Amino acid sequence: MKLSAIALSYVLFSGSVLAAPGRTRSTLEERIARRAAGRKTRPVEYIEESIAAGNKSHVSYSSNWSGAVITSPPSGQTFDGVTASFVVPTPKVPSGSSSRGTYSASAWVGIDGDTYQNAILQTGVDFTISNGVVSYDAWYEWYPDYAYDFSIDISEGDTITATVSSTSSTSGTAIIENVTTGKTVSKSLTSSSALGGQNAEWIVEDYEEGSSLVALANWGTVTFTGATAKTASSSESAAGASILDIEQNGKVLTSVSISGTTVTDSYV
Repeated sequence: MKLSAIALSYVLFSGSVLAAPGRTRSTLEERIARRAAGRKTRPVEYIEESIAAGNKSHVSYSSNWSGAVITSPPSGQTFDGVTASFVVPTPKVPSGSSSRGTYSASAWVGIDGDTYQNAILQTGVDFTISNGVVSYDAWYEWYPDYAYDFSIDISEGDTITATVSSTSSTSGTAIIENVTTGKTVSKSLTSSSALGGQNAEWIVEDYEEGSSLVALANWGTVTFTGATAKTASSSESAAGASILDIEQNGKVLTSVSISGTTVTDSYV
């Protein structure tokens, strides 16, 4: 069922994501195979919270999300847009892991999925290294549906602007702009799973394929700039967001900091 939906998405949005010059490009068949199990975001899965010093005044630990989350909008309002730009990283095999494995992560912006977990409207870029070959996929998703690929060329070092906006609780738009190439793709979406407009996020994620999280790639650092969320009457910067770091098997794998509209998310 899922494979058919993915195949259809490639008919509707034909094309493939290009790797950087000199690298082997992942084939359409390889990309479909990776998606066949069902690429999907999970709402944040908390492990613990702590109080820390410096610019990490409030840090929570999650098995799958790292980054920044505004957990509630201004009183009486709801979030209806989130945006940020970031430079596409070069994923690497984590230290101590097999070079013949497949490792991935995903950078995205979104509405909901933290304190409000019924739905998430999001868009971003997956980065994968598989048997030494790097590939990228730009995508959109309205959780609990699966993610679907955009047809746009993405290479390491490209500057991407990702934006989601909602026109109602059940309709919205996802936009990926490759600032480096000057290309933009967008998708108007509807869903029976209503947004609450309660959360705004800038996240690097260990996402799900099938029923389990993918092996996490070392992405170096992803820096979200211009990280802002809007309501019908205001604009909020990431400065007021809470920090999430990924912890797996008792080890903290990320380090996140926030300065104004900049969220720096590093794999450690």
